[in-house]
Amino acid sequence: MIDFTAARRMMVDGQIRTSDVTDLRLIAAMLAVPRERFVPEAKAQLAYLDLDLPVAGDRRLLKPMVLAKLIQAAEVGEGDHVLVVGCTTGYSAAVLGRLVHSVVALEEDATLVAAARDNLFAVGANNVTVANGPLTGGWPAGACYDVILLDGGSEVVPKALFGQLGVGGRLVGVVGRAPTSKAMLYRSNGEEASGRPVFDAAAALLPGFAEPPAFVF
Repeated sequence: MIDFTAARRMMVDGQIRTSDVTDLRLIAAMLAVPRERFVPEAKAQLAYLDLDLPVAGDRRLLKPMVLAKLIQAAEVGEGDHVLVVGCTTGYSAAVLGRLVHSVVALEEDATLVAAARDNLFAVGANNVTVANGPLTGGWPAGACYDVILLDGGSEVVPKALFGQLGVGGRLVGVVGRAPTSKAMLYRSNGEEASGRPVFDAAAALLPGFAEPPAFVF
């Protein structure tokens, strides 16, 4: 029988703290949220490994280190309103729910929507609302957001989501094609958003975020 509490501590000490994650509130949140709850029961023993963990088909949870560094880069505050795009089973939304005022967790797969709602209810994430809709459209009904997290990879700059950020809003995610993809931080001034890379990273591609095929004559 795996001691999940001990495994969670080892994940934080061995993967999170050693990757320059210094936000104590974030570290406490990742120590508190039971990641094993958010993966299929048959894969619970893999919940704290340093990998993008498969949960359904091609959908995966971000590596704990990548998720933590993205959240830290977004500089989330207690009063923030956050959109998670592609929440899968709800883990990242549960972590963010401990750090901010409110979270909209967007997912387009009906099975994952149901799983996310069950999981978030089970861990008491009462400030997280799960929304069902296409990921590429974001969730305009909840805008404007202080932070948008892409809970997976995008081969293209997610410009369609910039309009759902408030002034000073931040969007974080893994953008580009591996092996040259980067974790990116975009900031909005209310009219446009500018971005910069914050660290090297790779992530499983979110549905709808592939680069369109190049036209060949």
